[in-house]
Amino acid sequence: MINKSLLTNLLAFLICVGGYFSPAHSDLIFMTGMFALSGSITNWLAIHMLFERVPLLYGSGVIPNRFEEFKAAIKSLIIEQFFTREHIEKFFSDGTGQTAEKITDTVDFDRVFSGLTDAIAASELGSMLSMVGGKKALEPLREPVTEKLKDIVTELVAEKSGAAGNTGVTSTLISKVEHIVDNRLEELTPEHVKEIVQDM
Repeated sequence: MINKSLLTNLLAFLICVGGYFSPAHSDLIFMTGMFALSGSITNWLAIHMLFERVPLLYGSGVIPNRFEEFKAAIKSLIIEQFFTREHIEKFFSDGTGQTAEKITDTVDFDRVFSGLTDAIAASELGSMLSMVGGKKALEPLREPVTEKLKDIVTELVAEKSGAAGNTGVTSTLISKVEHIVDNRLEELTPEHVKEIVQDM
């Protein structure tokens, strides 16, 4: 697969060359190519400096250096904003008497995931997330997280129907969600995020 950054640089360079030899509007074409080339090189350097350590250059390699903090903050935001004990207990009390299939059909898990990514982008993590490709960097988590949430809700509704109270079910759900988030964030590496950013 061709590197998009290299392709952009090459295209901008060809526009510069074309402008230099063009019999008409030479200056305009050449300057357009130069602006495109300088912008493309600047973006490439910015991505390189975010992900790679450059000796004697303060701030370079910030993503790998702070990646564990970034992942811990995402996990904290997911659990504290979306999977609080109150939210879960309300969800199950609203769904009392419904089958697991009806509840999973009613819940729009894609919307839940989109709300989650919006909340992350709007939080104090938003600026850090924008450095690694914005909400698109979280997109690879959409399908596995939504599928796992469906499985967990189905399983917990079945457990709750035979349980006297929902405190144990709520605790189980919170711990399972933490487990999913931990597993998926473990798979997210700085190299993977760099590939996502480069492919944008």
